[in-house]
Amino acid sequence: MALTIKPKKECRWDLVSLGEVMVRFDPGERRIATARSFEVCEGGGEYNVARGLKRCFGLDTAVVTAFANDPVGRLLEDLIYQGGVDPSLVRWVEHDGVGRAARNGLNFTESQLKPGEIAWDEIFRKQGARWFHTGGIFSALSQTTPEVALEAIEAARKNGTIVSYDLNYRASLWKSLGGKKRAQEVNRRIAPHVDVMLGNEEDFSAALGYEVPGMDEHLSSFEVEGFKQMIGKVVKDYPFKVVATTLRKAKTATVNDWGAICFCEGKFYQARNRENLEIFDRVGGGDSFASGLVYGFLAGQDPQWCVECGAAHGALAMTTPGDTSMVTFEEVMQVMKGVGARIAR
Repeated sequence: MALTIKPKKECRWDLVSLGEVMVRFDPGERRIATARSFEVCEGGGEYNVARGLKRCFGLDTAVVTAFANDPVGRLLEDLIYQGGVDPSLVRWVEHDGVGRAARNGLNFTESQLKPGEIAWDEIFRKQGARWFHTGGIFSALSQTTPEVALEAIEAARKNGTIVSYDLNYRASLWKSLGGKKRAQEVNRRIAPHVDVMLGNEEDFSAALGYEVPGMDEHLSSFEVEGFKQMIGKVVKDYPFKVVATTLRKAKTATVNDWGAICFCEGKFYQARNRENLEIFDRVGGGDSFASGLVYGFLAGQDPQWCVECGAAHGALAMTTPGDTSMVTFEEVMQVMKGVGARIAR
């Protein structure tokens, strides 16, 4: 079944993301324990998709999140402004001066969002969004975030908004909440309401409980055919219209083979594989793949174009520092045509 996407003229935003936005401290060539200075940027699995769609593809996006109203929160707001994402849906929480009640994330924190605190009907019915994106990182932040995600997803679907969800399994986040068992319980509740499901081989295994034939215990190798078999089982159990994943073989920390695959309307579409891609910063590569894929569907392109766009954007994003994309639409188009996946400097 094809995606039915609302026209832009009916919606204020092309995409709204729900997720935590954190301050990332990058020590450069040093280890954190020996660093004396850091580069600062913003990042978050769900937010990165919204930012990529804005900065690279020029779409109108917004983020729903919560910040403590202190200087760090205002720093995050300023970084979001620079990224072009609409921060008007941010919920500000009063800071108690210590951080017991609310604090801003430094790549770890407990979300302050609870059901009933965000006016989802205002977002999806009155102002309008063509696409809504959230994922497993947000759902793992606290006991309340899965309920917030479900509340948002139900409101989105009620108003004809496409819903995408990135499984993004993080063992460290689920550890204190019940581990892999709890992750699967949460994601299995959410999955029936998702139109576009994203995730790599570990995500589908750990977060939904599906095994990929041919995948070893260290998640270091698997066959594409095995992943296709797994997706075949997934789409029988859940009404996903699209399932997509990146295909990464990490040869070293700085050299990866990189590709992607997409299942849509009963067919598989595979992006061109890029062997020996030189990696500068792999964090956020999957998010950049997601934003390129989403852009393709929002632009009315066919699934093959969409998965190629996502793979090209992800490849380029990993040649620059930080979680978020620094590349341009023209650079993505060039890479899709076969030019090497490296930013021209």
